[in-house]
Amino acid sequence: MNAPRGLVARRAEDTVTEALGDTRVVLVNGARQAGKSTLTRLIAAGRSGSVVRLLDAPATRHAATDDPTGFVEHDGLMVIDEVQLVPELLRAIKVVVDLDPTPGRFLLTGSSRVLALRNLPDALPGRMEIIELWPFSQGEIGSGADRFVDAAFSRGPRVRHSSQLRRRDYLERIVVGGFPEAVRRTARRRTAFFDSYLTTLIERDVMELASIERRADLLKLLSLLAARASGLLVPATLAGQAGLPRTTLVRYLELLAAVFLIKSVPAWSTGRTRRAIGTPKLAFVDTGVACHLLGQDAHRLGEPDGAAGAMMENFVVSELARQLTWSEERGRLHHYRTKDGVEVDAVIETPDGRVIGIEVKAGATVRTADLTGLRQLDQVLGDRFVAGYVLYTGQETLPFGDKLRALPLDALWRLTP
Repeated sequence: MNAPRGLVARRAEDTVTEALGDTRVVLVNGARQAGKSTLTRLIAAGRSGSVVRLLDAPATRHAATDDPTGFVEHDGLMVIDEVQLVPELLRAIKVVVDLDPTPGRFLLTGSSRVLALRNLPDALPGRMEIIELWPFSQGEIGSGADRFVDAAFSRGPRVRHSSQLRRRDYLERIVVGGFPEAVRRTARRRTAFFDSYLTTLIERDVMELASIERRADLLKLLSLLAARASGLLVPATLAGQAGLPRTTLVRYLELLAAVFLIKSVPAWSTGRTRRAIGTPKLAFVDTGVACHLLGQDAHRLGEPDGAAGAMMENFVVSELARQLTWSEERGRLHHYRTKDGVEVDAVIETPDGRVIGIEVKAGATVRTADLTGLRQLDQVLGDRFVAGYVLYTGQETLPFGDKLRALPLDALWRLTP
């Protein structure tokens, strides 16, 4: 994974290259401006005979619309950027790869969930692998390992980490987020990027998926959601606060998830945790966007009435979600909360039933009460519980019993297995 000078090497590059080795069609799906075009062009540049087709170009898009069959005729790898702009191409691609099942024929990108598009033709079942590309991880930005998930499952409570970072350093990272354009800009210019990004997302990407009668309602909802990031996602409550019918609210949430702006983190439970609730939590794909919607910079975020706690939890959850797209350990990300209010911010469970729990604290001090949820998981799961961690803004590893540790928050991208 060697990116040209000046470009950030992406963890997903190896995953995409591996998929092209045994799969006919690979779709790199993710948020607009996350770096999909750059990644796929780099991969194409390393393969002789590759061709890149950019559907953002009007002439190219018209050619694809007028003659989908002729458009996809090519003997080598064909990269088609923003395939959701001409979904009819998927049927033509299906015909091509059915006649010639050679792996690595097509590498597609999409800025919305292609499978959610209106009037979508056959979606290439069994012929296409979908790889999600997130905005930059912290390890990609700063040359970290990005292996916390693998380290946690392989080393459990034996992990150790010390850090030079302080609370303010983490808050700065949170307000920047991971979009390449935001990372490279000054604070003032970053604000202009986020304004433009959200406008494009609503005016173009959402409109590709559905007709929105009152776009102002959607923009108002975005600000409301940012204020409730890391909270429980209860449509009936949100609908009342937004002044929208519940059916409209649910439809808007689906659209915002389809364009990779928000995610829902499902609730975790087991047969032995009868009091666990099943309500998902809300997370933003990028904390920079969420902080922009809140109008909070690092200074404002850190004030007593700022959103540091919620944004830091969102930050950790999104970093974990990124890592799960390339980690050796296959796991699913959840949150845990009981009817009594006992909670764990992130729970990752592997297919064989092993579990780690992560609690997030925006302060530099960890109290015994902060580990209540992790202790409950330990009691309920026994040997299945590998370890529990409180990620906090302090600088040293602190033990809290056999399986529980407090770790500096940058262990997320610094730890290795």
